[in-house]
Amino acid sequence: MKIAVCVKQIPDPNTPYALDPETHFVQRPQDQILDDTDRYGVEVGLQLAEATEGTVTLVSMCPAGNLQGIRQALAMGAHKAVIVSDPALQGSDALVTAKVLAAVLRRAQPDLVIAGTESTDGYTGVVPQQLAELLGLPSLTFARKVVGGDGKIRIERLTATGYEVVEAPLPALLSVTSGAVEPRYPTFKGIMAAKTKPVEQPAAADLGFGPDSVGRAGSAQEIVGVRAAPERGAGRKVVDEGEAHLEIVRLLEQVKVI
Repeated sequence: MKIAVCVKQIPDPNTPYALDPETHFVQRPQDQILDDTDRYGVEVGLQLAEATEGTVTLVSMCPAGNLQGIRQALAMGAHKAVIVSDPALQGSDALVTAKVLAAVLRRAQPDLVIAGTESTDGYTGVVPQQLAELLGLPSLTFARKVVGGDGKIRIERLTATGYEVVEAPLPALLSVTSGAVEPRYPTFKGIMAAKTKPVEQPAAADLGFGPDSVGRAGSAQEIVGVRAAPERGAGRKVVDEGEAHLEIVRLLEQVKVI
């Protein structure tokens, strides 16, 4: 089975980083890490590839930096990577991101595309579904368990009240929730092997995108401002002198909870 896993490098959340004061974009350092949510998708892909004697290709759109995050996923066992790193892509919204990733995936022609539910530096949560639509693939979302075989993929789809069993023929796309599997730790052998695994870095133009179709020019969304979240105020104490429940009901009515 040919498997493509969409991954992303992000600044280390434990390391302070800044926003550009004019564009409000994250000033991404050379050292970036693999998004923690993507480790689950990589692990699911590796398990399916091992069961079917398949391959795992990482697909990403982000500044390459020193490829530290991509090498982390390669060290886990992925076979190769394609990362679209191009200054022209800066400011691309979720849909443009999906279009660029879809262009890479059309070239790769995988049997299965795996993604996380959302990246921790964007939190749009829509790219997997947009990808499925652009590629014309069935979309299996919020998978907490994945089973593949006989030209099909079956998942347990997490819901608010439990889970649903969903099945689709291949090729297909699925998004994996955090906790679906236990991601493996890279071995020393895997870390050394990752240094020599192929990493393609096509530009946007190589994929057929002009300067007006990507980045801020090609996006329908724009960051117009960033401000700190207001600090949480002190709570209000209600002293119970026999009728405290009436005061609580009144407060709940004010905020339209009841």
